[in-house]
Amino acid sequence: MQTSETQVADLVRKILEQMSIAPSTPQGDGLYPTVDAAVEAAIVAQRQLLELSLEKRGEIIANIRCRVLEANKRVAAMAVEETHLGRVEDKIRENILCVEKTPGIEDIRPVALSGDHGLMLLEYAPVGVIGALTPITNPTGTFINNTIGMVAAGNAVVFNCHPSAKETSREMIRLLHGAIVEAGGPAGLIGMAFEPNLDTANALVAHPKVNMLVATGGKGVVDVVLRSGKKAIGAGAGNPPCLVDETANIRRAAEAITNGASVNNNIFCICEKEVIVVQEVEDALIKFMQETGKVYLLSPEEAERVTKLVVVDGHINGSYIGRNVQVILKDAGITVNDACRLAIFRAEADHPLVWLEQMMPVLPIVRVKNVKEGIAFGVKVEKGNRHTAIMHSTNIDNLTAFARAVQTTIFVKNAPCYAGIGLGGEGHTSFTIAGPTGEGLTSARTFTRQRRCTLAESFRII
Repeated sequence: MQTSETQVADLVRKILEQMSIAPSTPQGDGLYPTVDAAVEAAIVAQRQLLELSLEKRGEIIANIRCRVLEANKRVAAMAVEETHLGRVEDKIRENILCVEKTPGIEDIRPVALSGDHGLMLLEYAPVGVIGALTPITNPTGTFINNTIGMVAAGNAVVFNCHPSAKETSREMIRLLHGAIVEAGGPAGLIGMAFEPNLDTANALVAHPKVNMLVATGGKGVVDVVLRSGKKAIGAGAGNPPCLVDETANIRRAAEAITNGASVNNNIFCICEKEVIVVQEVEDALIKFMQETGKVYLLSPEEAERVTKLVVVDGHINGSYIGRNVQVILKDAGITVNDACRLAIFRAEADHPLVWLEQMMPVLPIVRVKNVKEGIAFGVKVEKGNRHTAIMHSTNIDNLTAFARAVQTTIFVKNAPCYAGIGLGGEGHTSFTIAGPTGEGLTSARTFTRQRRCTLAESFRII
């Protein structure tokens, strides 16, 4: 019996699928059987990108933005379904934020200086191939944000996602890669090993042809890239304190904290993780938070049950990270309505959820005597991450004192946490907030190296 070419092709495809290896196509979809294959394709693509005009690069970025918005609802739902983290409606907002407020080629405009001794031109040049490690928490936003910034800067990027978000991450690679090629960009400019895991992550970090590493995640992954010997940018964990003093607009603070601590079920690293409130306004703050209709106040006994559920052996129970508050409370024997987005409780200063980055919509509120005590405690619970802090106050001296003491990359005044990444606040957005390595909210310029050209002759016309 003769076998047709079609049957052979189908058989090969089935075998490759069983082996979790992406079949190659003439143009490719950005997914490769190995890290080495992805890197080699990225090297070729990056050289091709630099042969294109900056205007064409801008067109590529514009098409990425367009195609992501078209697929937004689908990939947002896919991320929540796969990871069980966050809320679809908040993922949609997250993706729109990344599309609209991630800087493109405008971020790498050259700088010129003319003087008596000639002309100096400073340009932001690409670094080459970037290896980017992405977290489970934001498999859509981080891909969008990193791709726009890194490609706008003239780089190619090879991603390695968290294995628990691999289906969504594969789809993001296909979507973003397709948008690049459709706009006239080179195939292979972004890529990923089809089966991402710890081995592929290690291979990417160690690859001799990767010029820069960017890690978005916890302390462990940041430590790995910092030990690599390569130029590394690390966006690590945080435990953002939110301080409320007696001068704050309490009703506005209550609404802001409710919205910030519940966004995407608190999985953002910038979210309010614990509230520290001056004792004379504690009752009012809690009352106004309840009046939003989105908050459930746990009794001391309920708070103890929830704590035992979500903290196990001194660590956060990962099965509750990013879950809806209804799911968490139901397992603790508590029923709340569908409008509820956040559970709060009065906590002692040593409560584990005050000190652990819980990443779930369960918010401890700690009472302090005065703002001085609150500032000192806020610095302690932030634990030197230098990530994010939030304060509600109308006293500029108090705001300044806390900002100077806590030394965080992002400091939000009188707004929800997410104002600090441009959602309802000024400035560009970033889902790679490099506190450990000091770059802050990354953008295209972050992923460049400076090159200076000097003309040591008079060049002025005046």
